[in-house]
Amino acid sequence: MKQYNFDEIVERKGSSCVKHDALRKFYGRDDLLPMWVADMDFRSPDFVMEAIRKRCQHEVLGYATPSDSYYEVMRQWLRKHYSVEAQRDDLHYIPGIVAGIAFVLQTFTHPGDSVLVLTPVYPPFLNLPENNGRQLVCSPLQLVNGRFEIDFDDLEERAQTCKLMILSNPHNPGGRVWTPEELRRIADICYRNNLVVIADEIHADLTLPGFVHTSFSTVSPQARECSITFIAPSKTFNIAGLSSSLSYIPSPILRERFHHFLDSYEVANGNIFAFVGAEAAFRYGEEWLLQLEDYLKENVAFLDHYLKHDLPQVKAVLPEASFLPWLDFSGFGYSHQESLDRLLNRAHVALNDGTSFGGNDYENFFRINIGCPRQTLAEALNRIKEAFVE
Repeated sequence: MKQYNFDEIVERKGSSCVKHDALRKFYGRDDLLPMWVADMDFRSPDFVMEAIRKRCQHEVLGYATPSDSYYEVMRQWLRKHYSVEAQRDDLHYIPGIVAGIAFVLQTFTHPGDSVLVLTPVYPPFLNLPENNGRQLVCSPLQLVNGRFEIDFDDLEERAQTCKLMILSNPHNPGGRVWTPEELRRIADICYRNNLVVIADEIHADLTLPGFVHTSFSTVSPQARECSITFIAPSKTFNIAGLSSSLSYIPSPILRERFHHFLDSYEVANGNIFAFVGAEAAFRYGEEWLLQLEDYLKENVAFLDHYLKHDLPQVKAVLPEASFLPWLDFSGFGYSHQESLDRLLNRAHVALNDGTSFGGNDYENFFRINIGCPRQTLAEALNRIKEAFVE
């Protein structure tokens, strides 16, 4: 069995990656340790790179179409890992989940319609509805003993005015793995109120040891009838740059409408490397993923221990899935701007600003990306400690 080295430091600066090379654009300086954009600093898997190299030996990079084997690998992965029995026609390639959400908005809502989200949440969930003339309706999650919980009474009330819900499953930020019962309650509320549910399950494969992901569509007949599920190899195998994602829609009514939009506007035709890379990832990626999950779990434990012993003023929502803890800096008593200034101009560390996940309610929060070698994580935490602890 091959052992993968997640401690290796890979120099990414100068590779046109957003994480490093867009620092000045977003933060005003480029001398920061980047712990923000949600891709990992590990090498993309060797079996993915080898598949791409092999395809490059055929020196015509023309228009591409997904092969039967591409869809069969996806079906097998969904069946094995999530008990999702997808038929070939239930699936459709999409060029990224953010794009997929935009396409669903265009298919199932009109300007002025309301879209429901649980906050804090991944910023495009907030930006896409507003940028497309929809009304954003937020149901705030409750932070209980360091773990996000849903206020179902609030969700029920807000759902009554909405046409669509965008659900992060597992949740981003904070990495909550929603239970089957929680998902059933969401499905029941949305089904009774005629909401379509986008279940963004991009972090599902990174559910950490000790937790079990449940795919939204499997929890009840109601969930099956009202859901559009998005999956992708991008976070799992660190190949986000290939723009390869997939929709799964078991409802014939929703599937026909969404596929008609994708095909009539020709917005989801794909590219050679999106298909080749995704197929290789899901065909050969089991062992790599198991080792990655163990490494990420150890990073979570390292972060937890460090904060409790060296930075007790910072409280973490530790992820049950993925690599994106949600940090509460309010224990220092600084304003949002003071904390931001210390991070950027003293620690020289770039974290995601909590206000982008739902506004001023989260001004004391920052999201940190721990999908990196432990040495990098330790360096970031040491810098933060030196900048904040007088």
